[in-house]
Amino acid sequence: MAENDKIRERPNLSVLALVSFLASFMVARIFTTLSPSTVFISGGYHIHHYWYGLIILAIGGWLGISYENERINRVAAILFGAGGGIIGDEAGLLLTSEYWTGITFTLLIIFLAFASILILLFRFSRIILNEFSQFFHSQTSFYLGVFLATISVAFILETNDIAVMIASIVLTMIGLTIILSYFIHTFRTRKK
Repeated sequence: MAENDKIRERPNLSVLALVSFLASFMVARIFTTLSPSTVFISGGYHIHHYWYGLIILAIGGWLGISYENERINRVAAILFGAGGGIIGDEAGLLLTSEYWTGITFTLLIIFLAFASILILLFRFSRIILNEFSQFFHSQTSFYLGVFLATISVAFILETNDIAVMIASIVLTMIGLTIILSYFIHTFRTRKK
């Protein structure tokens, strides 16, 4: 692959977009809370602010793929994040026709957690992999595995909710995998 064709990691732009996303989400939510009667109606249509978010997101995306300039890339990241935050503010409205539904906050938390993890993984992948390797080979991982498996089994036994049961089964399997990994490593180390 030629040097010009190489994809560069730019976690600074991801962080900028994430901060912009969160800020615009908060501003939109605060504005709507303080001034719920402010709406834009044109031709009998109530124009929701996710349309503005979609336009801002598209402009940010277009700038980001059309230019190779550090300043423009920063502006593109800010616009892209801001547009996404405005759209994210109305996620509940888009999914349930109810602006004040709790799913908006659930989706926001899931998105922010996922985006933050991805940014950290891209930026510090070697360090993180080394940490996980050391963790899975330490006694701490064994205790965490026992804790996860025990708590998860308790939830499996206590619930009739299929979603909680599935999540608990997955966590139990993760806990058992951690325990097994610890014992395999311990056995291999002692064998040498």
